[in-house]
Amino acid sequence: MNATSPGALLLCRADAAAVRPPALLLRERLLLTPAGPDWTLLVPEGAPWRDGADPVDRVVAGWAGALAIGVSWPVVALWWDADRAGCVLATGFRRPVGYTWLADGTPAGEDEAMYTFAARLGLDPVLDARDLEPLIRPDRDADAPARLVGLTAVLARHGLTLPQGIAPGEPATRLWATAEVEGAEPIAWQGWLDAVRTELDAVEEGPLGPWLLGPRARALATAQLAAGVPLLVWALGRRSPGWATAAALLITRGALGLAYDRLRTPAAAAPVTAPATMSGPAGRGGR
Repeated sequence: MNATSPGALLLCRADAAAVRPPALLLRERLLLTPAGPDWTLLVPEGAPWRDGADPVDRVVAGWAGALAIGVSWPVVALWWDADRAGCVLATGFRRPVGYTWLADGTPAGEDEAMYTFAARLGLDPVLDARDLEPLIRPDRDADAPARLVGLTAVLARHGLTLPQGIAPGEPATRLWATAEVEGAEPIAWQGWLDAVRTELDAVEEGPLGPWLLGPRARALATAQLAAGVPLLVWALGRRSPGWATAAALLITRGALGLAYDRLRTPAAAAPVTAPATMSGPAGRGGR
């Protein structure tokens, strides 16, 4: 492992069209590429930890939480630095669950965390649990990157296929260059107007578009706002860019949800009144 090159990979269990809008709102330089029929890979450039603003594990935990909020798919973040490596699973509004290994591969997490990881991700409780078990047991032949590779091998049974040359533990610059060569799509912040347009287009074109209106949609948007504001205050107080991004994304998605519901809900149709008809003089020519 390169001691000067921490890195991370974000594995989203959804297609690229679903991942693109929330990834854009992270306001980070990312490369997006399919990683199997039901997975999308995000390769971050890594400016926050490269500039020393926050350690890589804290940053990616915030990113994973931000990507998973308000969507139906989970996010698995893999990270590594000179001293440790680990994984984080984020699912909706639940608290993220993670596991950590020391650089030499020594398990440094709680066994229960890995079992929770498997259960939330919907892995097989027998076959997958059997193969995850060695990852949380001592093994002098497996260092931290090898543990992450072992984890991706288990996920491969559920459709994950990392592009050629992309592997946990590689320097971030090498991962970025490899993803570019493989034709990954760049995701770059272009301003709020572009982000809002991308978000609304994804909602309207997606299969759930017609259902994202009404009381339940408004309740979800309100909950996102209510959770995002205090989280942003906490993140700013802790000077945590990762969680500040998650909070900002919560607030943004909540505001967009309320705006979308207000703008797209059809107005109640006005009652239709039959036009009055003029009848001829009653009994014309009669008595």
